[in-house]
Amino acid sequence: MRKSLLAPASTGLAAVMFLAAGLSMSVVAQTAPLQRAEILILGTYHMANPGHDVFNMSADDVLAPKRQAEIGELLEVLKRFKPTKIAIESTVYLDRRPKQYADYLAGKYTLTQNEIEQIGFRLAKELGMKAIYPVDIDGEFPLQRVINYAKANGQSQILDQIMAEIGEMVKQQDAYLHSHSVLETLLYMNDDKQVARDVGFYFREARLGDPGDYAGPDLLTSWYQRNIRIYNNITKIVESPTERVLVIYGAGHLGWLRQCVASDPALELRKLSEFVGPIN
Repeated sequence: MRKSLLAPASTGLAAVMFLAAGLSMSVVAQTAPLQRAEILILGTYHMANPGHDVFNMSADDVLAPKRQAEIGELLEVLKRFKPTKIAIESTVYLDRRPKQYADYLAGKYTLTQNEIEQIGFRLAKELGMKAIYPVDIDGEFPLQRVINYAKANGQSQILDQIMAEIGEMVKQQDAYLHSHSVLETLLYMNDDKQVARDVGFYFREARLGDPGDYAGPDLLTSWYQRNIRIYNNITKIVESPTERVLVIYGAGHLGWLRQCVASDPALELRKLSEFVGPIN
């Protein structure tokens, strides 16, 4: 019998194509993106005016009916994120806030003006959450050392200019709040340009230093250390890739926490603007 040259070749080609298809499916399976836990960091102003920062906004009474309605509007937007947990700016190893939240659920605690309660507690209750999660940790902020360095090296004018610009930024935010709703103000404060501007001030201060005294770089290092520790605390409450964690924090932390989350391949960064249409 005459042997065909085509049949074996065709069979071999089919085998090669089958193998290639199998390899292709394997590669796709290996490179397909895995589901990642989603983190929405909401940068806020301090609604109770605690005055803990170098520059502070002057918030009006958030308990006034108009502001209460605006917070309700904000909560409806945040619900679109469908958070599974809410993390708050409260010391991680203290149970004061979790106990207050439990009392709030039991009808034994009246909410104060603090944004942790007005946004975090209210939203958690409306979503039926049994717990709220503190993730904050304090840290050093050696600003006086930068001031001393600038004075000793004839650079006070540079530092004064930076501080004046920070003060002007806070003044602008203050004015915006008093002519806009809570949601509009938070969209403004969480805007990428505003966040980048805030981060940029720290890097400008980091230039104030030299091999004899790294005052500015050390200030930035201390601030970054605190924020990456906060990020670490946030990751500890993420128990599965299906988690969606809302993190409520002072806006000064926003750029740094965003950077941490965006750099983590196991997490997906989300932003407030994704869940609301443009507001004029």
